Amino acid sequence: MVLDVLLSLGLLLTSFTQLRVLGVVDIGPGEGSLLLWLVLTSIQELVRRGPILTPPLSRLLIFWALFVIAECVGTLAGFVVQDRHDAMWVRHDILAYSMMAPLSCLLLMGPNAELRLRRVAWLVSVGGGMLLALQLANAQHLLEFSVIDPWFWDRMRGWSENPNQLAFLCVALGALSLHLAETSRGARRVGAIVCMPLPIVVGCLTRSDTFAFVLVIGSLSYIFLKIRKSLRVTTRVISARSAFAWVLICALPLSLVAAAPLSQVIEAGTIDLAKDIAKDHGKSAKEEADLRFDIWSQAISRGIDSAMLGRGPGPHLEMPYAIVQGRAISRQRYNIVHPDPGVAPNFEAHNTLLDLFVQGGLLAALSFVWLVGSTIWITYRNECDALLIMLGGLLVFGMFHLVIRQPFFWFAIALCLVTKIVWVGKTSSPRNS
Repeated sequence: MVLDVLLSLGLLLTSFTQLRVLGVVDIGPGEGSLLLWLVLTSIQELVRRGPILTPPLSRLLIFWALFVIAECVGTLAGFVVQDRHDAMWVRHDILAYSMMAPLSCLLLMGPNAELRLRRVAWLVSVGGGMLLALQLANAQHLLEFSVIDPWFWDRMRGWSENPNQLAFLCVALGALSLHLAETSRGARRVGAIVCMPLPIVVGCLTRSDTFAFVLVIGSLSYIFLKIRKSLRVTTRVISARSAFAWVLICALPLSLVAAAPLSQVIEAGTIDLAKDIAKDHGKSAKEEADLRFDIWSQAISRGIDSAMLGRGPGPHLEMPYAIVQGRAISRQRYNIVHPDPGVAPNFEAHNTLLDLFVQGGLLAALSFVWLVGSTIWITYRNECDALLIMLGGLLVFGMFHLVIRQPFFWFAIALCLVTKIVWVGKTSSPRNS
């Protein structure tokens, strides 16, 4: 139980980067908890005389082996093309990957990995809800902490340095609570449902465009998956849920015809709502999109110039001038730590696949696609709809951020690989927690 608590604290607190020790960029209570969990769990596995090689663990070991090869080849290719890089941020990536590789593998080691990860999921869901409540109270000035600024302009960032870090955690916590509610009964289900609204509220307050997109698309996808599952009835007796699903399908054409006269009103309301949720009320959406496409184009060019072998760990792109100006302001006013613009390129593509392509070339990118694609297929086949939504939401964040360094991403991967929901006749409820 102590190891579970340490792991849950590490998963949660690593997102709260304002809590890191003053003057030390990469170490805080979250990283300390994860390091302690890694040491104790490694000792436990050594005493047990080695892990049992399960299919989920084998899958991760294959990925990390390919990833290490790709990064080493990329580093050699970077020396050949005389790539200029910032050594500090190269070390940052090496340390992050050195922690994420054993973390992801140790999550799947030992007997009863599914039950153990489920216990951690409960601790994370309940503990995360409590921490979000404290941050919301701090943001509303009900609690005051002198070393923490919970706002970035009009965007709530809580105890994180960046609002997107908090939004990423909110997506994970919301979907995780949904999964626990879906697979529990009685008081446990009620408790999981109670944990669901707060991540949504805090996520909306971050004004993250990615969170808003995930919230809308994830909700619609979850409804679609549930309707599809209800329609797949193999018994002669149709349940009330299946009958309701068929009613929705049959009524959909009539609903679309009836809603046609109100299309302009619905469109205007949807646009206004999107602007309210989006940062800067959507005013800078076009400029930000153009900037992202320019950065992504630069990443593709860098990856191709290295013969698609990569350039090694660390950022390798030139920082756009507009971002240099914006980061100078955020560093002075909001204490956000960014790489200093210097003689060496030190900017990332802010896209997981493209960053891996720049660092490890085609091998790193394809290995990541294989791992994610196979995990999605396994989760879909096991009918873990909420986990599928969680993984999909985190991957949407991966389109605009480098999520491979996030511990919660690997926890989600491990949970999806081991969780199996048993359905009897495709119509009964999932097993008890």
